[in-house]
Amino acid sequence: MKPSFLALSLLVLTVFAQESKQHFTINVGTPEGQALQAIGQEPDDDKKLTLAQDFLDKYPKHEGAGWVTGQLQAIYVKKKEYDKAIEAGEKALANNPNDLDVAYMGLKAAEGKEDPALVKTWSLRSHELAQKAIVSTKAPADDDEKQQLEYIKGVSAYSEYAVYALATKVKDPKQVAELGATLEQENVKSQYMPQLSGMYLTALTQSGQSGKVCAAAEKLATANGKDLDAAVNAANCGLQSKRYDRAIAHATRLVEGVSSAPKPEGMSDGDWASKKAMLAGRGNWIAGMAYAAQNKLGPAEKALRAALPSVKGEPQMAAPALFQLGLANYQLGKALGDKSKIRDGLQFFQQCAEIPGQYQDQASKNVRVIKGELGVR
Repeated sequence: MKPSFLALSLLVLTVFAQESKQHFTINVGTPEGQALQAIGQEPDDDKKLTLAQDFLDKYPKHEGAGWVTGQLQAIYVKKKEYDKAIEAGEKALANNPNDLDVAYMGLKAAEGKEDPALVKTWSLRSHELAQKAIVSTKAPADDDEKQQLEYIKGVSAYSEYAVYALATKVKDPKQVAELGATLEQENVKSQYMPQLSGMYLTALTQSGQSGKVCAAAEKLATANGKDLDAAVNAANCGLQSKRYDRAIAHATRLVEGVSSAPKPEGMSDGDWASKKAMLAGRGNWIAGMAYAAQNKLGPAEKALRAALPSVKGEPQMAAPALFQLGLANYQLGKALGDKSKIRDGLQFFQQCAEIPGQYQDQASKNVRVIKGELGVR
């Protein structure tokens, strides 16, 4: 799956961060003001770099130091000198821990290095500072303030995107899991979380952290009812832990959500159709098994019938589904005096008896009993 983000939004965000964020008055009657003016007017990156570094050496605590550092970092990022950009950012944040521009450019440098640990650190910094600024910002009184607020929101969204984008690139499950946990920490309702949750939950298992899967899946599925990968994991966790009502709730939302879910970018129509069928099948199977465990025969029979086409090729799922279908139809047939349902139950037990495994012997015994009751061989 390829990460996506509006290119225009990124361009505006980057330009505004580098060129338009100057919230202090330049007094050209002072040496500091003259230096700041020279930096702002210098078109040559190498010369601007020298001027910026000289300013920071002389006036590290000046109110314009953050803006200058942003200029410095932007040039380093442009030159792909990411370590220098990060070093400059660390120094600037030591003087002013609330400088959002510096944190954002530090994130851009970390992205350039494609270093999961650094992306995590700078993404968390950027997101925290952006959220703090959003909370403390009053309603915009003019276009400049509106633009400033949009920039802050853009940094917040971009910090989430950066984590997601790198997680789709790295191969180490431990790193994917760490990045997934970072995005979950930043914003469990992030627009990028549903796109990452499947990889994240799988990576937890692959990296030896399977004990964290159920809690994470429950949290993600509860936060976003359209997160299909989280829903199927949460539903399965509910079934395995015998929390049947939770399993049914998540499975039902999964089945209902599959039909209207948008196709992920980068996935072919055929692959998406296959995944939707698989997810719907899993949802119906989990719901059916949970209903069966509660002896709710009608709902179990309905859900498992719907699940059967998608699980026929998977014996570990097909066998229990067929067994429970056999049991539900037989018991419903007996209760209603409906021999056609009893015969359906017989057929399901016969199919189950053909699958090697823990259900085979009992299914075979049930076949003999039902045949005797029906008087057939």
